Amino acid sequence: MDGWDVPGYTALRELGAGAFGRVVLATRDADGRRVAVKCLTDAGRREEFAEEARLLGAVRSRHVVRLVEYVDHGGSPAIVMELLSGRTLKEVLAAQGALRPETALALFREILRGLSDAHRAGVVHRDCKPSNVLISERGAATLVDFGVAGRVGEEAASIGTPAYMPPEQWQGMPASPSGDLYAATAVLFECLTGHRPYQGRYLPHLAAQHLHAPIPDEEVPESLRHLVRRGLAKLPEDRPADAVGLLSDVESTARRAYGRFWDRRGRAAFAEVPTYGRLRTRFFPTGHWALAA
Repeated sequence: MDGWDVPGYTALRELGAGAFGRVVLATRDADGRRVAVKCLTDAGRREEFAEEARLLGAVRSRHVVRLVEYVDHGGSPAIVMELLSGRTLKEVLAAQGALRPETALALFREILRGLSDAHRAGVVHRDCKPSNVLISERGAATLVDFGVAGRVGEEAASIGTPAYMPPEQWQGMPASPSGDLYAATAVLFECLTGHRPYQGRYLPHLAAQHLHAPIPDEEVPESLRHLVRRGLAKLPEDRPADAVGLLSDVESTARRAYGRFWDRRGRAAFAEVPTYGRLRTRFFPTGHWALAA
């Protein structure tokens, strides 16, 4: 493959490309293991790329893609990750639209577990959105793409995906776990309704909605409205203190509203989502948007 320079790995094919890099399906020469290799193509972002690998490597979770190793021998640096098979949540929503509440809650719980493990390691994802959540055919969710992640409390630029960014991220405030909870709740809202909580066509309008518009909780089932209000609160201090607290609320709310086996029914619903043939191996880098200073 043109430009391939990752010792110890043999490239098979390109899986996707973004503004700063590409992801390649490869095999590890030592044992034949298949992996996803994210290669940097913009030399000016070398330090940010290395930091992405450090942050990903700090997280140990069944719900976060695993770092295999970071390779930088003086050529093009590469992040080697486990290879995941499935569909992105974005693809699932495009195929089916709004999900049944039990399914949305089951996914929300998985996302929160991944975020909780990341936060425990001092890492804030900062870009939780449907295209960064990979869903297996059994309904397991895995968080991917730590390209704009940061350390808890770290000064951070206003970068991310506008439709899911919490108010403080628009304002360039330090990275915090509560910002991830806001983004994850925006994903829950989309799973329940089929659309994002705020849909301004232009960035100033969208920013104003996230900062000031009422939370559209009336669009979700009544029994789940308090979850949406807590997660989408404008002020970080009005949201749950951490993902663990929100997880507990999700569990108790789901059981009251949908019964003892709500999660089993939620996962089973994935068998009903069109797969368009065999599950495809996916691990695509995503483009990000930065708020101009």
